[in-house]
Amino acid sequence: MMWTRNPGGPNVMSFAGKVIVITGASDGIGAELARQLAPEKPRLVLAARRLEALQIVAGQCAAAGAEAVAVRCDVGVEADCRALAASAVARFGRIDMLVNNAGVSGHARLEDVSDFRWYEDMMRVNFMGSVWCTRYALAELRKAKGLVAGISSLAGKVGVPERTAYSPSKFAQAGFFEALRTELAGTGVDVTVVFPGVVATSIRHHGYGANGKVAGRSGLKEEGAMSVEECARQIIAALRGRKRELVMTTKARVGLWLKLVAPRLVDNMARAALKKRDRP
Repeated sequence: MMWTRNPGGPNVMSFAGKVIVITGASDGIGAELARQLAPEKPRLVLAARRLEALQIVAGQCAAAGAEAVAVRCDVGVEADCRALAASAVARFGRIDMLVNNAGVSGHARLEDVSDFRWYEDMMRVNFMGSVWCTRYALAELRKAKGLVAGISSLAGKVGVPERTAYSPSKFAQAGFFEALRTELAGTGVDVTVVFPGVVATSIRHHGYGANGKVAGRSGLKEEGAMSVEECARQIIAALRGRKRELVMTTKARVGLWLKLVAPRLVDNMARAALKKRDRP
């Protein structure tokens, strides 16, 4: 099924009946995206490692009008990514949109890290997970002239202190999608890259600490964090318009401009985002 225009306007897409794969959909941004999309009655393939939590989200989406299926998938495992695409096609016959949302966070000063295995794990999830999921869905996305999205981070635009694992993984993810967009020019497949700032989810609490274990806290100031509902609303608007890129706040957009003309000022802004007790 090709993408069709929505009566809401010439550049607005309808999600009704579309097969949409969302990774990292058991909570946070991914779960809220699924819930907000559900009333339009898409066919949702929801993927995450925690199947029980995922099934709850799928039930919420079904209650709102969507057809939803939960698929256990660890995007850090290539075979799982291949199986996810195959499951979507086996169930619904195609893939119209892939949202690469799954990710893991981490917070540590480089000098406090002695075992770098979690750096490698983070790169597998945040970068290679997007590569693998996109590669195995790409043939179907080409048939549908569909849309692939990557949920990156402002830390994928600006290096953030104490994010020497997370920022590079998000830079790599964003760079992959930028390069892919140029490869797919003329195919009808669009690529949207999203750069949220601090969003009120538990990702930082569940992320890695310096010792490679669950941090259990956030190293960033959470005051004024964007709600997950507002974040999902903005992402859906960007997907509906098949936008190239979404930077979510005016402050972030100004900061990216300042990075070009006053990079040291932006370094100071990045440091200011840390909680005081976490600064050197």
